[in-house]
Amino acid sequence: MKHSELEQIAQQFIAAANRFDTQAVLNLFAADAVIEDVSVGDKFEHTAGIKNYFVTFFIGYHTSTQLLSLEYSGPDNVLVKVDFTGDFGHETGGLDIRVNEAGLIEHIDAYLD
Repeated sequence: MKHSELEQIAQQFIAAANRFDTQAVLNLFAADAVIEDVSVGDKFEHTAGIKNYFVTFFIGYHTSTQLLSLEYSGPDNVLVKVDFTGDFGHETGGLDIRVNEAGLIEHIDAYLD
């Protein structure tokens, strides 16, 4: 996958999350996608799990995400450094996003610095 395509997917995810647009977020993920977030100590699987993660940690905490940097970590991976603000305060962290051949997010490793 081209770097520009990975960057576009990451930017689409951040934009949809900042609009609290659950359906737009879910449309970016494969049906069998997984988000592993070590900061909350849990794994969120498939569409239902991704929705739960987004509703709980983005909508529930009024999270605003700002892109800080992108680093390409493989042919289908991009590490996105972000700045999070919301009801919890302020944190920086990362989203290591892997995309499948169809251009859908299949896995995110999420963490806080």
